[in-house]
Amino acid sequence: MKPLDKKITEHFAGLVVRKDLVKAVKGNAIVPSYVLEYLLGQYCATSDEDSIQTGIQTVKEILAKHYVHRSEAGLVRSQIREKKLRKIIDRISVDLNDKEDIYQATFANLGINKVAVPASTVKKHQKLLTGGVWCIADIEYQHDEDEKSVPWILESLKPIQLSSFDFDGYLEARKRFTTDEWIDTLIQSIGFNPESFGKRSKLLQLVRLIPFCERNYNLIELGPKGTGKSHVYSEFSPHGMLISGGEVTVPKLFVENRAPYKIGLVGYWDCVAFDEFAGKNKRVDKALVDIMKNYMANKSFSRGIETLGAEASMAFVGNTQHTVAHMLRHSDLFDELPAKYHDSAFLDRIHFFIPGWEVDIIRGDMFTADFGFVVDYFAEILKQQRNFDYSHLYTPYFQLSEQISTRDRDAINKTFSGLVKIIFPNQDATEEELEELLAFAIEGRKRVKDQLMRIDQTYADVRFAYVRPDGKEVLVKTLEEETYPAIYYKSGDPEEEQESAPSQPETAPAASQPAASGPEAGHVTVKENQRGVDFDTLFGPYVQGATKIVLTDPYIRLFHQARNLMEFIETVARVKPDDQRVEVELITSEEEFSPEKQQEFFGQIQKNCLPSGILFSWKFEDGIHARHIVTDTGWKVLLDRGLDVFQKYEMNDAFTLANRLQKHRACKAFEVTYIRQ
Repeated sequence: MKPLDKKITEHFAGLVVRKDLVKAVKGNAIVPSYVLEYLLGQYCATSDEDSIQTGIQTVKEILAKHYVHRSEAGLVRSQIREKKLRKIIDRISVDLNDKEDIYQATFANLGINKVAVPASTVKKHQKLLTGGVWCIADIEYQHDEDEKSVPWILESLKPIQLSSFDFDGYLEARKRFTTDEWIDTLIQSIGFNPESFGKRSKLLQLVRLIPFCERNYNLIELGPKGTGKSHVYSEFSPHGMLISGGEVTVPKLFVENRAPYKIGLVGYWDCVAFDEFAGKNKRVDKALVDIMKNYMANKSFSRGIETLGAEASMAFVGNTQHTVAHMLRHSDLFDELPAKYHDSAFLDRIHFFIPGWEVDIIRGDMFTADFGFVVDYFAEILKQQRNFDYSHLYTPYFQLSEQISTRDRDAINKTFSGLVKIIFPNQDATEEELEELLAFAIEGRKRVKDQLMRIDQTYADVRFAYVRPDGKEVLVKTLEEETYPAIYYKSGDPEEEQESAPSQPETAPAASQPAASGPEAGHVTVKENQRGVDFDTLFGPYVQGATKIVLTDPYIRLFHQARNLMEFIETVARVKPDDQRVEVELITSEEEFSPEKQQEFFGQIQKNCLPSGILFSWKFEDGIHARHIVTDTGWKVLLDRGLDVFQKYEMNDAFTLANRLQKHRACKAFEVTYIRQ
């Protein structure tokens, strides 16, 4: 067991589960993960392998016997009639039959309806009235000669949710984890392997949770298909409702326009998420958009003569069809939305824009087989924190720019508060950690505002910045702004576009082209998830003309590291004259456990480079830490990460552009310094 898993199981005994077990027990049951983890939490919340296997078998038996598959509904109804079964697991919804003044339940998979439900049960579990809840129910069959009577009798009903939890115990256990350990624990709880994500990518995953712990929080995520945008809202919490963007109506979402003004989804759920929200040709009810604008801004809505309030957060997720560069060149980052939602007044209510193009398409290796919280437990923790407000925590250290409007400030504060609740529930973050979250929150709102200025020219330019305790102002930029400075600052008039672009920052993105006059001394900073970076741009101008190149990097051991080395040599091969020989020497440390494999990699590189006029050699040195490139033309390139600058990608897929072209890969955060010796 990994050290982190040991710590998780020690401090949260009985409240965690091995995340790969969900797949092991799910089979063909179309049931949310939180339902399965509820059962796994009863029988598999342990690190003992024998107990886990016994628990898996028990859960499988429960699902096989009690979970209702729609294709077997007739058989299950027969078993209930013959008294062979009475306890079932199904999604149950309740409606009020106002003609008879009784509540009646509908069982989604079992295929029965008009089952009488006691008013006390509905009062205790009001979400039954808004789309249905997964429950464990005891049901009996008693036939009556009266044709109007329903033979199904609901004896008891228990929503699949945690009955109680110790929040103070949760806070105390959190103190036993470092910040990095805690973030990795949360990522594992979502179901992902934290080793597949950088720090920024982990924060993007955690932002998806803010609607569950922050009241009236409005979030949008647009990006390519297959990145798991809707997963959290459909699988992660019993307090969230995922609906198709085209299926919602004003009465369903808000309230009926007639007495007794029955409140809709926003009155019962912590988060209402709209799936498949994008699509220019989708039909949208303008009345729905108008009432949503008012609700998202004021937390209230009017219907008939009454004004009602609610606390549900809203999340909008949808797919994009074009690249970021294409959207910036031809329209804006909200380009895919239906016309009635592509409205500045509506979009101005969004607190954070998750750049879905930064999130990797889900691969099998991204899922974890390690321990994380039972989903229902963590869902209750998030719900408990909706009562708190931590937006003030940064104010002793940092002040937002006076140019930032009240609406922008509120959006930043809500995102910041939500991230603190998730990562630092004890409010014990350091000044540096608070600054990181604040800058991240500002960037998410800035992404919204920058696009609004493209859509509506009446919006004034805003300086999104904050001031440190030493009085230094820090200007926050979005990653798209750093990567595409030539097309990001669009005024709406192509002739004015270049004039409106601010001067380049001192730290230019690595994707920018080298100066026409040749390589220059300087410094480059690349942010996590930035794309458009390749070795030809980073190193080509600085190794061109060299006949001897020495690369020092202690970590050229594993296959992907050796491949990075080979791609560096490919850059050398592209810039050297065909009739010139170039020596490339590697100084690295020897792999402790499998040195023969490392030697094999280097031998293959040496053999295959020789016909191209590149003489590759290597030597091992102990205790080296520096990472740099030195050429006999007088250049020294300092590498804080060595050549390992790209995030994991699918190396075995020959038909993936990221495998063939470096500029299509997402980067890790790194810096490069060029020195003329």
